[in-house]
Amino acid sequence: MIEVLAKLGRGPVFLAGEVLECVITFTNPLSASSTSASSEMLAWASAQIHCQFHASENRVALPPSDGSKHDVQAENETVFVPNRGERGQCILSTPPKILFCDLRLDPGESKSYSYCETLPVDGPPSFRGQSVKYVYKLTIGCQRVNSPIKLLRVPFRVLMLHGEATRCPARAGQAAPCPANALTFFTGLKDYQFPQDEAVAPSNPFLEEEESLKKDSRLADLATELLMVATSRRSLHLYNISNTRGKVGTFCIFKTVYKIGEDVIGTFNFSEGDIPCLQFSVSLQTEESIQEEFQRRRGQPVSFTMHARHQESCLHTAQSSFSLPIPLSSTPGFTTNIVSLKWRLHFEFVTSGESAGTCLVRGSQSEAVTWTGVEQMDVDTFSWDLPIKVLPTNPILASYVSQFSSTNSITI
Repeated sequence: MIEVLAKLGRGPVFLAGEVLECVITFTNPLSASSTSASSEMLAWASAQIHCQFHASENRVALPPSDGSKHDVQAENETVFVPNRGERGQCILSTPPKILFCDLRLDPGESKSYSYCETLPVDGPPSFRGQSVKYVYKLTIGCQRVNSPIKLLRVPFRVLMLHGEATRCPARAGQAAPCPANALTFFTGLKDYQFPQDEAVAPSNPFLEEEESLKKDSRLADLATELLMVATSRRSLHLYNISNTRGKVGTFCIFKTVYKIGEDVIGTFNFSEGDIPCLQFSVSLQTEESIQEEFQRRRGQPVSFTMHARHQESCLHTAQSSFSLPIPLSSTPGFTTNIVSLKWRLHFEFVTSGESAGTCLVRGSQSEAVTWTGVEQMDVDTFSWDLPIKVLPTNPILASYVSQFSSTNSITI
């Protein structure tokens, strides 16, 4: 018996383009006092990263896949197929790397191997939607002589830095090549102009740093700084809230670009409105739409998912506000050949069909006047959608709430 333990040193969340590092330890758990006849042998071990795609048959019509299935493992087969037995299609995989051949472990002995691989930047992000799923896994295959291959799968999450991914089921071989310049990975940030002649990250003026070292900074550090700049810029956005009868109020928001984990904050001003607002609600939603050529039915509806909601009664309220958290576990906006994910704020307003003075009635003729609400009132309702952009965050922060474990093990 051999125990195989895989540990992701930094956590189970990575940015596309980062290097995934995993330490894989093979241990013979028998006591060191056991005889040498209790030594264990492994013929080989290999590791590979792959992305598995799964689509709802009721919503997505995919082209037929020409990939051969490998669901049956022969007793003496030595072919390493990381996605063996997995649902869906493997749309992305890295070259397999051999960890060792002919490993012998005496009782109580263990050996560790380091696996490093750069995550592709032209793939989709990790996503579990209503119509499609993109799941990343590091698979470690081990085999004894004349025995079936055993697979240890280590799931992890990938946050994509760019706005569009080119991988598609049955078309993975036609994906565009990866850009050579790391800055071009940030096509999701193409709407924002960053200074190219000055360092974005803070620097120490008392230390001289070579220019070559600056250019070799880690992708995660560079991405974190660029994302911080993109999401920290504030600019007042004012919107008039009106219906067919007149103005209800104004809405103010200071930015429309956020990172996952941030709070979306907005304020309302109803003091200048002509139409009384009785109630409002604000929902933070994602819009999951299938590209037209892959829709199961023409004109099929878009899928919406609500992540946070604020509702408030606001009659005779001059000002109000809301704060909606963007979950760290959510997926930033992205687009692939199959699906598009966008974020928005969905507003719903309930307004009075009468003037503000008729919303209350006098309940007493005494000196102490009491005003109460009317029992019935004509109301109007309308909604409004405000698109926002949601970008990735530091993967270390996202690791704190990840459903995946940094350590996985198997016994063979």
